Amino acid sequence: MKLMRWTLSAGLLLSAGVLANCSQIFGPGEGEGVTMAALLEADADSANWITHGRTYSEQRFSPLDSVNRDNVGQLGLTWFADMDTARGQEATPLVIDGKLYLTTAWSKVKAFDAATGAKLWEYDPQVPGETAVKACCDVVNRGLAAWGDKLFLGTLDGRLVAIDRETGKVAWEKVTVDQSKSYTITGAPRVIDGKVIIGSGGAEFGVRGYVAAYSAEDGEELWRFYTVPEGGQGDNAPAYLQKAAETWNMDVLGASDAIGGGGTVWDSMAYDPDLDLLYIGVGNGSPWNRAYRSPGPDGTGEGDNLYLSSIVAIRPGTGEYVWHYQTTPGETWDFTATQHIILADMEVDGKARKVLMQAPKNGFFYVIDRETGELISGKPYIPISWAKGLDENGRPIENPEARVDKTGKPALVMPGPLGGHNWHPMAFSPQEGLVYIPAFEAASLYAPQADWKPDRARGFNVGFDLGAGDLPPDLGIRKQVYGTVKGKLMAWDPVKQEARWTVEFPGPWNGGLLATGGGLVFQGNSGSEFAAYDAANGKKLWSFAAQTGIVAPPITYTVDGEQYVAVLAGWGGAYAITADGDLINNQGPVRNISRLLVFKLGGNAALPPEPELVKLPLDPPPSRASADVIALGKAKYGRYCAVCHAPGAVGSTELPDLRRSGALGDAKAWSAVVYDGILKDNGMVSFAPSLSKEEVEAIRAYVIQRANEDKAIEGERKIARR
Repeated sequence: MKLMRWTLSAGLLLSAGVLANCSQIFGPGEGEGVTMAALLEADADSANWITHGRTYSEQRFSPLDSVNRDNVGQLGLTWFADMDTARGQEATPLVIDGKLYLTTAWSKVKAFDAATGAKLWEYDPQVPGETAVKACCDVVNRGLAAWGDKLFLGTLDGRLVAIDRETGKVAWEKVTVDQSKSYTITGAPRVIDGKVIIGSGGAEFGVRGYVAAYSAEDGEELWRFYTVPEGGQGDNAPAYLQKAAETWNMDVLGASDAIGGGGTVWDSMAYDPDLDLLYIGVGNGSPWNRAYRSPGPDGTGEGDNLYLSSIVAIRPGTGEYVWHYQTTPGETWDFTATQHIILADMEVDGKARKVLMQAPKNGFFYVIDRETGELISGKPYIPISWAKGLDENGRPIENPEARVDKTGKPALVMPGPLGGHNWHPMAFSPQEGLVYIPAFEAASLYAPQADWKPDRARGFNVGFDLGAGDLPPDLGIRKQVYGTVKGKLMAWDPVKQEARWTVEFPGPWNGGLLATGGGLVFQGNSGSEFAAYDAANGKKLWSFAAQTGIVAPPITYTVDGEQYVAVLAGWGGAYAITADGDLINNQGPVRNISRLLVFKLGGNAALPPEPELVKLPLDPPPSRASADVIALGKAKYGRYCAVCHAPGAVGSTELPDLRRSGALGDAKAWSAVVYDGILKDNGMVSFAPSLSKEEVEAIRAYVIQRANEDKAIEGERKIARR
């Protein structure tokens, strides 16, 4: 069994040296717009990077080989650009005709000369600060799409914006979501034949998922594909939604107090132009706990709940359903299938197959026939405890103890809600026949919450008692727990379904990947390092001290024949804002210094000295509240605060550490922030009416207690060092 190389649609197999100059033949060309022909031939246009995954196949492989195994040690920083947003940076830049375009946190857009770093223009969509509370996983943005002379941006508050590529001026904008609900957009659009396709996020807050297409010319909505049925839908609903309704408790989904069911399409898409199929990855249910979302007669979870946690193939011209494969039937653990989708042609058992590959959160690596949706193979790429394998129909063989929506009992499940692989893009090398996965191992305790009720306004609608974190205050024990969380770069053989090599990291949440014709794999990591590895064996060949954690994927391109490698650096995202800032990668705090870093052979630029990481003192008032009040505060903190300020009030390095807040000692100041929302422009909105003033005060009491526990630990450590 061996992998087959991708070929150009013209039937020619070109060498990397020829491909490096093919932008003159296949690319948009100076002053020309991005066309369907250019997108179809993007694989031949190695000078540019004109769509999110470089090509419609989303392989994130560039044939460029001027930077290679032999000379990568000479790679140096040639220019950098500081960002004006100290939040998570997750974007893939686009490069078109020597100009680099990128998005940053808060959905801002910037344009640079790709060779010199000269800023050309910037655009700020002025996303309201209070939108941040609708985003489960930081105010991030993953990138742009290009068509004609325009760029297309999805904003955090749910707008699709068309921007003139030359000037940065807005051509048109369209609100694509119900802004009264907790929809957000963090993913990059795709464009297929003049149709701009974008989904949205918000499943944790109770929305109903869909993906839609809009005219690149004027923003007119052309079609909308919903991923879950609607309560009360009739016989006029599309057949695929009528089929889905058979797998849900429609009485609950249609109840007056029901929430939207989830299934948001917030990231991954890929397109096969020969089959004319668009593949979308569908997210988790809302709430996570199926016992509340879709209960059976006995009150426990029931039904597969299509099309949650599924890969769905649709027609990009009409939004017509073609086929689906559900990776996690009856999803209840936040096991999304929104992770990176890669298309490739390979030979399996002597037969040529058109395949789709994905390593979703649930821990299985899937190889699927992309014509039919048939499972070819699937094996765990990390240790898992929720399932024992896949049956002959591709359905998980579940561990009954992990099915917490059935047992009603807590269970420690591997992987947890961060998954075995999250949004960070993989890469595929046709030269090596390997998929490179930014994987990690992180189990989580799922504790079903009794008498749970949805909160449309602010609540994190999961149906589990995420708690405020039940880790003991003892720092040594906390270190041991965090020490079990592992990060790794895996080179996965999709035919043999096994790892060929693995690089271990101190912690999880490491960056997306780029593979190149020079035999290299590039990746940033949570240890504030950007590195190049040998694609064949994983040997580290080069590294650069980035001063900040890197989660975004790199790209490569050429200007005047010279190869560049670029990556957007800046620590952030779901794990960064929910983990202990002191223990986040088992090495110590990871800061956010948001910058675009650009490298070439012989580059000799240098970053400014790394600033000292200064923390506010841990000096809380005495803890005097009753145990009942603290317990109430702990429960409310877990539902309303932990998603941004970390479980256990341990504090991240990206958002304010509440243990160190000056408002802890001032009940009125605390209430003014949490209840009155005086800092809404910074993203800290009012939590009334979800929380009463008494509950707000109980949260303050809980955080005071936690701060005192950790202050005592600090004191013990100081004594021990004397």
